[in-house]
Parts: sequence; C-alpha cells; structure tokens
Amino acid sequence: MKTHDLLTASSSPSPAHPDTIRFDPMRFIQLLTLLTGLAVISGCGAIKKNAIKSVADTLASPDSDVFSRDEDIELVAAAAPFGLKLYESLLESIPDHVPLLVATCSNFTQYSYAFLQTKAEESEYDDYTEYTKQKDRALRMYLRARGYCIRGLEQRFPGVQVALLRDPKAALARANKKDVPLLYWSAASWGAAISLGIGRPDLAGDLHVVRGLAERALALDPDYASGATHELMISLESLDEVVGGSEDRARAHFKRALELQKERPQAGPYVSLATGIALKKQNRVEFEQLLNDALAIDPDKNPAVRIPNLAAQRRARFLLKEVDELIPK
Repeated sequence: MKTHDLLTASSSPSPAHPDTIRFDPMRFIQLLTLLTGLAVISGCGAIKKNAIKSVADTLASPDSDVFSRDEDIELVAAAAPFGLKLYESLLESIPDHVPLLVATCSNFTQYSYAFLQTKAEESEYDDYTEYTKQKDRALRMYLRARGYCIRGLEQRFPGVQVALLRDPKAALARANKKDVPLLYWSAASWGAAISLGIGRPDLAGDLHVVRGLAERALALDPDYASGATHELMISLESLDEVVGGSEDRARAHFKRALELQKERPQAGPYVSLATGIALKKQNRVEFEQLLNDALAIDPDKNPAVRIPNLAAQRRARFLLKEVDELIPK
C-alpha cells in the first residue's frame, strides 16, 4: 500500500488560501526595478534598509491573489523558485523581519507540497529512484520552511523553540490573533516534515509541538483563511488514537471547513479526509466519493483559489488512478 501523508498541509498546495501569504510572481517586475536601484545606493545604509523593508512588506502582504488565480499550474511551478530565492535574498539584509519570515516559510511549504511531494508520489511505482530523490528534496524544503517559521517564533517569543518541546500550550500562551499565520505555517511545515521524515530521531518526538501550534492557532482565530486550520486539523485528527487522533473530531473539522468555504468551495478538505480517514479505514466507497467530490468543484467559478483547487484535484486524480493499489477490492 502506498504511504499516505501524516499531514496534508492546507497548504496546500491545496496549500494556499485566499487570506494566507502567497508568492505573487507578477509583482517581481516592479520589485526588481527597486532592488536594482538598491544595489547601487551607497553611503546611507539606513536608506537602503528602509527600502528593503518596504519591498519585504509588499511581498509579505496577503492582499494580492495573482498567484492563486492563475490558470496554468506549470507556469506557477516554474516561477516559484525565483520568488523563493528573492525572499531569501531579502532576509539576508533584514533577518529579523517577521512578516517576511512567515511569507518565506509559507511559500517554501506550499511549493514543496504542490510540486515536489506530489511529483514524488506520482513516480513511486514507475521510478523508485526518482521517488526517493523528490521525497528527500521535499523533506529538505519543509525543513527549510520550518527553519524560517522558527526564526519568526523566536523573534516574537525569545526562547520559544526549547519551550515548545517541553510544553507547547505554556510556550504559546502569549500569542495573540496577529500571530495566527505564523502559528499555522509553523504547524504546517513542521507537520509535513514529520510526515516525510518518519524514522528521523530529530523529528520523531515533535508531533505534540505541531498539535500545540495548530490548536493555539485554532483557538485564536477559528475561521482563519476560510478554514485552513480546520483542514490541517483533519490530518492531525486522522492519526491513530494512541497519538491523540480522533475520527469524530476529524469529521467535525471537515464539516466546519466546508461551512467556512461554502461561498468559495475548495477541494482540499475532501482530499484530506480521503487520505486521512477513508484510506486508513480502507473504505473504498468513501475514498472514491470524497475524491470525486473534490474533482466536481469548478476551479473557474472560484478564481481566487484556482491554483489551490487545481493542485488538490491533480492529487485527487492520481489517487483515484492508484485506487486498486491503495484499497484493493
């Protein structure tokens, strides 16, 4: 049987949501003009740093939806690496800029889920060497994303990384609603890394941290990003009861995610419940129904989340194609 995700970060890739930070390649033409000018500024480091902060604030803004509205998923896949390196270049100059750290974490997570992990899964049976290569690369990207989110957490709450390992609830007690994107993407990137890094001793004991981050985000803003955290919780609650999972809670989060996305339907929750609950229970009827429900969504009727839906539907098609491997008759 094919290994399914520990976490299907709604990120995802079905990962992007209309209110989350996203890479917007269309802004880079304007921004590169400014960055070129910054390169020749001399004599006043303060002016240059303020200008870089202005660029970072623009990139970290959740207002634009050019990325998620695009209809060509391959174009987005090709453009994204350039954007990721731009984020990292800016962080060289302003390493403590929390919104940019969150944006960088978010975009590395989404890129890895949508394009690397998916590519790995699609090659598992045809080319195991390629599968291993892409899986390892996806894991490295998730860990890279997590590193940026941890830096953001440390800026907000010095010493939190160690405190999280001891007691996530106490460590995050000072967090407030404005920290929700940071908490959410920390949980998404960290959880995704755990799902691909099964057996790694440096990740084996971190599941309680992921749950603590997600639950704190949910408590502070239950409706964040049209149900993004509920979608993440579907995957967390799909785990075995021995590690804190609950099928009933997973289904409750699925129901709430659909309610929050009623006006802008998304395929992600259906894929998450299919891979989290139906696949684990080997319930072929429900598995196929959920994936077909995901495919029934018309991405063009909801342009703001077109790319997330296309990515989730691509995964749904692949899972249906492999259903006889996943859930034999």
